[in-house]
Amino acid sequence: MTRALLGLLLAGAVALPPALGQELTGTLKKIKESGSVVIGYRESSLPFSYLNAARLPIGYSIDLCLEIVEEAKDALGLDDVRIKFVPVTPENRIDMVASGKVDLECGSTTNNLERQKRVAFSPVIFVSGTKLMVRRPVTVRSYLDLKGKTVAVTAGTTNQAAIKVLSDKRKLGMRFAVAKDHGQAFALVEKGKADAFATDDVLLYGLIAKSGRAKEFQVVGDFLSYDPYGIMYRRNDPDFDSVVRDTFERLATSRELEQIYNKWFIAKLPTGERLNLAMSAQLRSIFEILGLP
Repeated sequence: MTRALLGLLLAGAVALPPALGQELTGTLKKIKESGSVVIGYRESSLPFSYLNAARLPIGYSIDLCLEIVEEAKDALGLDDVRIKFVPVTPENRIDMVASGKVDLECGSTTNNLERQKRVAFSPVIFVSGTKLMVRRPVTVRSYLDLKGKTVAVTAGTTNQAAIKVLSDKRKLGMRFAVAKDHGQAFALVEKGKADAFATDDVLLYGLIAKSGRAKEFQVVGDFLSYDPYGIMYRRNDPDFDSVVRDTFERLATSRELEQIYNKWFIAKLPTGERLNLAMSAQLRSIFEILGLP
């Protein structure tokens, strides 16, 4: 039996965990030496990453990151790993990952080529796009109706860049009220300080649901950008790349990935809201590539 196992290993049919088969590097080395993982979370990106009544981070992205931590524990042969939660904002999240201040950024971050120059991304966890949220009665139905008006945006987001490009291209002269986070941008529309809030549609639905005032707000217009979300971690770390990829393939083939999605987008949330947002055909195709039956 030992000879047979050795033969499989030599043939490359069985891969040893990095902790056993080679010298540790990168994020796995840091986790092994510190006994901890630092997770960056968002405070108001419902249902991806937000705070519950006890001010603890919860959400879809948080659950996926915790699964990555479990996979890392198995790869390292550790019984336990401490998890440290650190708040991040759209402006500082990439710097926090690239500098090593957080190991995993678990929020609602778009994966694009520009950001890939500084950080690595997990497989796509959600597909969204920029839309507009306005107050009722609705007078703005398209970005073209925002000529000379004030648009709330969140600093450091792809949405901020997308709506500015459209304003410049169409010579709309939009004014931009830049907020630190989504909750603050929502409040600008709520208080009448902005005519619309431009961000990913799923986040707008989440903010409206959390406010409990769905009759007062509406999401309008066509998609103004395409935004595939991923979990960020440090670049040039092949061992941790394997851990992240293995996590998603395991969750997909076991259907746990679909169950986690349904927990946060279909079922009633732990904080009482319900989005009832079915998985898009695009996202299902991505999960099927990972192994979803």
